[in-house]
Amino acid sequence: MLSGSYNQRDITPADEFLELSWEMFGELCRALAVKVARSYDPEIVIGVARAGVIPGAVIASVMRRDFFSLKITRREGGRVVRQHPSILSAAPRQARGKRVLIVDEITTSGETLRMALAAVRDVGPAEVRTATSFARTRGYKPDYHALATDATLIYPWDRKIYEEGGFVVNPRYRDADA
Repeated sequence: MLSGSYNQRDITPADEFLELSWEMFGELCRALAVKVARSYDPEIVIGVARAGVIPGAVIASVMRRDFFSLKITRREGGRVVRQHPSILSAAPRQARGKRVLIVDEITTSGETLRMALAAVRDVGPAEVRTATSFARTRGYKPDYHALATDATLIYPWDRKIYEEGGFVVNPRYRDADA
C-alpha cells in the first residue's frame, strides 16, 4: 500500500460533485470529437485504460478510426496501490508512422498522459496529440478537452458498484447524497 505523502489531487474528493448521466457523458464525448476533428485528423485513437477507453472508443467510433488501448494505472482491484501510475501494457505497434490521438477521461497532474505520450512516441508515430473529457482548471492541459472543472466527477459507470450480491452507492460518493 501507499506510504508517505504525495499530492492526492486526483484521488481525494473535492467539496463539489458533478454527477454525469450516460447521455451527458455521451454528448461531451461527441463534443470532444468535434473539437478534435476541427484541427486534427488522427488515423488511430488510443484510449488509456480503464476509464479512458470509454471516451476513446466513442471518439474513434464518431470519427470512424481504429481504436486501441494502453493500460496505465495507479490501481489494482479498484484500490490505489502505487504512488505513481505504471504502464501495464505496450503501446500498439499500429501507431508507427500514424497520426495518433491519445484519450483519457480526465487529466490532473498530467502524469498518466505524459507516460502515454512517451510510450506511444517509442513506437514512432508521425504525430501525437492528447484529449480528455475533463481537465482540472490548474495543472496539465491536454491538446483538447471537453470541460474544465475541479468538482469530484461521478461517472455513470462508477456511481454504483456491485457488492455483496447487489448494487450499492460507491463509498467514494456517499457525501454527494448528503
